[in-house]
Amino acid sequence: MRIGIVGLGYVGLPLAVAFAQAGHEVVGVDLDGRKVAGINAGVSHIEDVPSAMLEAVGEHIRASSSYAELSDVEVVVIAVPTPLTVNREPDLAPLQGAAAELAAVLRAGQLVVLESTTFPGTTRELLKPRLEESGLVAGADFNLAFSPERVDPGRTDHTMRTTPKIVGGLTPACTERAGAFYAEVCDTIVAVSSPEAAEMAKLLENIFRSVNIALVNELSMLTDRMGIDIREVVDAAATKPFGFMRFDPGPGMGGHCLPVDPFYLAWKAREYDQPTEFIELAGKVNQQMPYFCFQRIQRTLDDEGKPVRGSRVAVLGVAYKPGVSDLRESPALKIVRLLQERGALVGYHDPHVPELAAFDLRCEPLDELVAEADLVVIVTAHPQVDHLAVARSAHRVLDLRGVLHGVEEQAVVRP
Repeated sequence: MRIGIVGLGYVGLPLAVAFAQAGHEVVGVDLDGRKVAGINAGVSHIEDVPSAMLEAVGEHIRASSSYAELSDVEVVVIAVPTPLTVNREPDLAPLQGAAAELAAVLRAGQLVVLESTTFPGTTRELLKPRLEESGLVAGADFNLAFSPERVDPGRTDHTMRTTPKIVGGLTPACTERAGAFYAEVCDTIVAVSSPEAAEMAKLLENIFRSVNIALVNELSMLTDRMGIDIREVVDAAATKPFGFMRFDPGPGMGGHCLPVDPFYLAWKAREYDQPTEFIELAGKVNQQMPYFCFQRIQRTLDDEGKPVRGSRVAVLGVAYKPGVSDLRESPALKIVRLLQERGALVGYHDPHVPELAAFDLRCEPLDELVAEADLVVIVTAHPQVDHLAVARSAHRVLDLRGVLHGVEEQAVVRP
């Protein structure tokens, strides 16, 4: 089978490699010339796809910046970004651009699948008419479906093969064909009745996490004022064997899904005069967490008799989650910005992120950074970092991730 994939990022490149490993021919289209050149040279820009893995299937993968390459493939998967605008509204420009380019080369008999996370109705109301500008009719001349990506960067216990794949086609025939396509690389296919159902399922998955994270984050702000250790509370509640699912507080949400997806549904809901106040409130709570964390930093320094201005603050971990270099929507960046704006002397250590050009910062050696800091702040707990050793050598440590919960070291700040 010849497969085309539009967008060679965190979703598209792993998908391309999976199909290449299954013996299929893959052509990837991306407008970033550096990605294209790197992939064709066997060099991966995605941590979940080591260069050695890419090299091993190199003869089955070819990258290009030309949509003309997709004219003779059997299946096209669209995996372009769907970010938010500065006003926190859906930015579908990348998807609209991809659809227009694809319409120019679309041919009868092809299957087109959208994987980019978006609001219900996008496949039918936006993508379908754009593709039909080709003169072909969706559901008759070509198949069209939505199948949400379920990538969790850095995760190894659940793979593309073992994670069930949701598929919703424009017609039953579209669903059947899309299911057969993904069955090549996924063990379990979950067919739903429509693209809208599949689009909503993806949003529900992420909104569920967003709301529960917001709940525990809001409680962490309350317990902070009450002098109660929120992590002790979560530990105790998690002993209940039913009716409770553990979520831990943190400095906020980051990545390509959780800080973005709830706003897609909230925006679409306005069209139906049905406000999603619960979802929007959760988003507001999580967006406020970096500011709450800054206040905790400020208070910790105050307790030491030191102002923020002029204090040396070491930030450990700036990626949005452990084990990856992804900076998208990372709460650490907001914390660094707030510290710099208040005059703190900020340094950071992150084994996955060599520099933060926007802040004129480079990753510093851990031992030196910790030794010189007035306060060490653990924002992202990368497994490569010995946080216990940090607690034993630092002057003061504020642990925003709970990695030192239960550790009895004098330097660790307690509620």
